[in-house]
Amino acid sequence: MPESADTINYGKKISGWRIPEYDKHEREKNWYIISAIVGLIFLIYSFFSGNFLFAAIIIIGALVIIIHDGQEPIKIDFIITDEGLMVGRKFYDYDVIKDFSIIYKPKQNIKNLYFEFKNVIKPRLSIPLDKMNPLPIRENLLKYLPEDLERTDQPLSEALAKMFKL
Repeated sequence: MPESADTINYGKKISGWRIPEYDKHEREKNWYIISAIVGLIFLIYSFFSGNFLFAAIIIIGALVIIIHDGQEPIKIDFIITDEGLMVGRKFYDYDVIKDFSIIYKPKQNIKNLYFEFKNVIKPRLSIPLDKMNPLPIRENLLKYLPEDLERTDQPLSEALAKMFKL
């Protein structure tokens, strides 16, 4: 049976859009200078304290930032279906998701959809809404998942990552 535009392997498509694989922050030259100084301080401390594992972690972290910074994030499909969520090639059944929340504050440039998983080890899924209207998305998700109305702002981890451009 051929797939139609509204049907995919994991249920009937309700909504979908393309999202970047990760947030890419525009960093100025000062950011790199400050990061290098902080990294060197941590490296010196790790050698004087004899903590060579910490030194290795700092070096690997610096290499990851240097390599990762030169790449543009690829765009992946995010699709809401009647059976779950598709993020790129990964499918999340509604049974494994605890709840969702929408933080929509355009003046603060915060427009995200969050999914918390029942498995506490699994990290929160954050989906940028970009130019999508959050109201129909919320109405459709309420058919399948409870909404976390207590979340009124973006998580602290995301705010810090945005502030430090990580």
